Amino acid sequence: MTDYKKIIRNVPDFPKSGINFKDITTLVKRPIEFKQCIDELLQKFSGQKFDYVVGIESRGFIFGSALAYQMGIGFVPVRKPGKLPAATISATYDLEYGKNELHMHKDAIEKGSRVLIVDDLLATGGTIAATCELIEKLGGHIGGIGVIIELTFLQGRQRLAPHPVISLVQYDKE
Repeated sequence: MTDYKKIIRNVPDFPKSGINFKDITTLVKRPIEFKQCIDELLQKFSGQKFDYVVGIESRGFIFGSALAYQMGIGFVPVRKPGKLPAATISATYDLEYGKNELHMHKDAIEKGSRVLIVDDLLATGGTIAATCELIEKLGGHIGGIGVIIELTFLQGRQRLAPHPVISLVQYDKE
């Protein structure tokens, strides 16, 4: 098993002072480790049926589209304001370093669809909770949440309960 912590770059004071950003670009540029990462997520969700993978802007697109391709299902992007061309719904959320808003096309998923949410990182859970809200507004069901990195000390997993969360790498402290 790959020790992803040795590959993921830590960038101090980004995007603002006091934040230690976990940079996955050092992981995705390595073809063997990137493939292992996708394969591990696939294995963790094997035997489950999903209709869509929903990826959160922007790093969730990297992992989410690869998973959707491997699963043979559709990929749905969740984006920041002004990035989607058709009618959208939105949800506002707090992050550990500010506020933001996410949008999803109104016709992105059908009512009753089972969805796998994918992102690179789970911190406080605000971004993923807002994505859950969007999916549920459209009548979708959250079948699982997959992330590469989980900052366990920020307790985002608890905020997302009862939705099941899978993470490949956990950081217990900053």
